[in-house]
Amino acid sequence: MRQSHQLPLVGLLLFSLIPRQQCEICKVSKENKTALKPLVHTMISSNYTKGIQAAKVLLSLRLGGFLNQNQDQHLIEQFILTVRSTEPSLTSGQLALAILALGACKGPDGISINYSELVKKLGNKYKAEIKNMDHDGNPLTNYYQLSLDVLALCLFSGNYSVPKVAEIFKPGNKNYYFHKQFSVDTGATAVLALTCVKRSITSGQNKTDTKDLDNIDNHIKLLIRKILSQKTENGLLGNRESTGEAMQALFVSSNYYNRNQWVCQKTRNRVLKEISQGAFRMPTAAAQILPALMGKTYLDVNKDFSCVYGSDIFHISTQEPISVTPAVSASQIKVNYSVVINNAKDRIVVSVANGSVFLNVMEQAQKENAALFSFTAEETSWGPYITTVRGIKANTTDRTYWELLSNGEPLSKGAGSYVVHAGDDLEVRWSTY
Repeated sequence: MRQSHQLPLVGLLLFSLIPRQQCEICKVSKENKTALKPLVHTMISSNYTKGIQAAKVLLSLRLGGFLNQNQDQHLIEQFILTVRSTEPSLTSGQLALAILALGACKGPDGISINYSELVKKLGNKYKAEIKNMDHDGNPLTNYYQLSLDVLALCLFSGNYSVPKVAEIFKPGNKNYYFHKQFSVDTGATAVLALTCVKRSITSGQNKTDTKDLDNIDNHIKLLIRKILSQKTENGLLGNRESTGEAMQALFVSSNYYNRNQWVCQKTRNRVLKEISQGAFRMPTAAAQILPALMGKTYLDVNKDFSCVYGSDIFHISTQEPISVTPAVSASQIKVNYSVVINNAKDRIVVSVANGSVFLNVMEQAQKENAALFSFTAEETSWGPYITTVRGIKANTTDRTYWELLSNGEPLSKGAGSYVVHAGDDLEVRWSTY
């Protein structure tokens, strides 16, 4: 293949400065940094500073410089042990996030991390994803995880095919969509991955045909256009949960859109208002929004750059994480709850405390009729995830899951965070994606 054209040194320097200028303008000022305190405490005061689910929390805290050196060492040592013990069972995206978290910056001396071995294992998992795509057009997991794979492989000098990346990340691919709706956070993560690949080509680290570079450049442009098409009147990008990673994508792609197409300060101010009103209660939601508010992106991950340690203005404790349960008042409300499997629908009316979440309704229905409404759930950093209903298990291989709906509309929140209201028609439906 022909070597791609190299940008002149001055042009490359100017190109690299554009995203940083955008970040500096938009990030939360030093004076307003205390507004981020709820996010930091949400991430720390939970069960998700332990186990593999800590990856995104750890990545966010390290990028933002919120930990002191002792806290960083404590969490990293715990996390390394977790990765070593669970690596064979991790999905490709979980391992990619783990590598990004561990390599976010150069931590305390004395901690040894074998990045080459982890990246090699990630490369094997990524190959399995691609093999499955060649078979039926779908990765083993999803495009969000596939994007994390490419991002981690790119940042940590792993092996991947640039022509294959250019081929599979076409913006029209069905895997960017969920129920015919463009997934903003998936598209945003793909932009970050493609931007990394593009930079590796223009810097000479990767050699490929100029056609691949042109295709990747065009993919980024079209994905940015799709992300901006999901901008809401109040400034959010998609929804609250997708806004953080969408901001990151726009930070590193400011040459693909005009300033009047996105006013970053409006988005930032809306997010700060949402934080003050108690939004981002789930650790992963908090972790996804925090880097952008600090003017950081996942492309700032650099295992050779010393960590910046904070002064601990939020008095962070990493010793005894606790679970946070939403407050529930004593008064009762009635809601309708249904389980839908294919064309069969079983319905029940249950009473729950005012302020209850979807999961409380499911628990009450199960108490009243376990034969029809039994279910199981597993804890994730997004909160409880419904794994089975009446013994029928969600399966990533078959691309099946249990969809939550309220009054006929799919929920953007999980079972543990969606607050129900009197008279709601709640439904859990066996679905495919």
